[in-house]
Amino acid sequence: MVKVFVYGTLKPGEAYYQQYCAGKVISAKRAIAYGELFALPQGYPAMTAGNSPIHGYLLEFSDIAVLRELDELEDYSPSRQISQNLYNRQEIEIFDLEGESLGLAWIYLMTKALVTNLQGVSQTDAWWTGVS
Repeated sequence: MVKVFVYGTLKPGEAYYQQYCAGKVISAKRAIAYGELFALPQGYPAMTAGNSPIHGYLLEFSDIAVLRELDELEDYSPSRQISQNLYNRQEIEIFDLEGESLGLAWIYLMTKALVTNLQGVSQTDAWWTGVS
C-alpha cells in the first residue's frame, strides 16, 4: 500500500487527477497535513514545511509504481540535490479531519526559496483549487 497526500492538481476533480490517479486509487479520504500552502502564478500550488493545517486528500494506491509517475509530474528525482528539484518527495504524518493520525504518507514539498523565486502567494484558507 502506498499513501500519498495531495493538496493541488492531483486532488479528485482537479487537473491531473484523471490522468495520474483515476483507476489506480484504492481510497481517497479528506485529510490534513501540516505546512504552508502557496498559490503560484504558474497555475498550481506549492506546499512547504510549516505548522499550519493544510487540507487535501490522502490517496492510497496498491502499486508503488505510481510514485515514479508522480515523481516525473512533480519534477522530482532522488538522485538530484534538493535545490535542483521542483518538488521534493518526503514522508510526513497525515491526520484525519478530527486530528487523529492516519500514519505516514508521501507528499511533494517545495523549498521556501523556490516558492519565493516563483512569486508564491500564501493561501491562508489552507485549501487550493484550480477549478473555477
